[in-house]
Amino acid sequence: MTRLPDFRLETYFSRWEFTARHHLTASDAQTMNIGELLALADDEERHAWETLSFGYTETFGDPALRQAIADTYTHADADDVICFAGAEEGLYLAMHALLGPGDHALVITPNYQAAETVPLSLCEVSGVALDAERDWALDLDRVAAEIRPNTRVISVNFPNNPTGKVIDAAGFSRLARLCDEREIHLFSDEVYRGLERDASRTLPQAADLSERALSLNVTSKSLGLPGLRIGWITCRDRRLRSRLERAKHYTTICNSAPSEVLARIALKASERILARNRAVIDANLPVFESFFAEFEELFSWRAPDGGCVAYPRYRGADGVEEFCARLVQEAGVLLLPASIYRSELTATPADRFRIGIGRADPAPALDAFAAWLRDRR
Repeated sequence: MTRLPDFRLETYFSRWEFTARHHLTASDAQTMNIGELLALADDEERHAWETLSFGYTETFGDPALRQAIADTYTHADADDVICFAGAEEGLYLAMHALLGPGDHALVITPNYQAAETVPLSLCEVSGVALDAERDWALDLDRVAAEIRPNTRVISVNFPNNPTGKVIDAAGFSRLARLCDEREIHLFSDEVYRGLERDASRTLPQAADLSERALSLNVTSKSLGLPGLRIGWITCRDRRLRSRLERAKHYTTICNSAPSEVLARIALKASERILARNRAVIDANLPVFESFFAEFEELFSWRAPDGGCVAYPRYRGADGVEEFCARLVQEAGVLLLPASIYRSELTATPADRFRIGIGRADPAPALDAFAAWLRDRR
């Protein structure tokens, strides 16, 4: 196995996330405190919380939590769900269960770094880039052309991090069929599902489209509850699900019991939480539109199709890397430059930065950002 490289995003965040005055690149929606979350609990869940024992939990995850997750799917039941300590553990273990020497994986770019680097540590990997000049379109014919006889996994992420792209449902269904025809596992990162600007563009979950597909999700992003550290994979292939459980025996073994109860509360109240978080984004978008309109000579802005991050272009002569470095050092405003999303598989734009639009009250951060830009004029 190839040694994994440094995780660029986390390395960058370890330097700046808790020292920058304004975290303007957050990838999660607005969070809540424990009192707000408990206020959403029904009598059963409140009793479960108040009588909770701090013993070990089941490796697959709390049965009631798995049922709450399964209830968000059309064709899955609780036995099709396995829970993890966040989405990263699920991604890591799934790739180890699915891939090995002699295999091939196909990954869309740009993407969350682990979606590329974990497969690369295990086997040959090819990439297909979303087309920045065509509204981040995915060329499904190109995907089909890149498939090899030994391709075992195609990994996608919609709504996409960092671009916010959502492909159309017909294209996503075509991709699932293509994977089934070639006996490939479709690995679908769906952590931003539920934050689409147009609800009619919400994609079906991959596990509902195919018994071979894996749907990855988490409480961190759309629900805005990253501190719970609860993620899951839903897959109707029971043999694969069993392999994932055995792999988890070597990592976390089981999840945090308090987090599982709190995640149950969140899942049962997910429609209310998602509606609240979409409202935050809807309120924020005009604020971001106004900001970028003032500095249109420096930026090309486009609101994302879904999720709570966007990926604008920076036009300045100094380049986006120096721009982001000076911004956080001089104004205390944190953005993620394009180098965080560079790929070993395909060319990726070098003039972009990630900005978060899902946190309440972005005005102080944008005011500091704007004041810094005005001083540079």
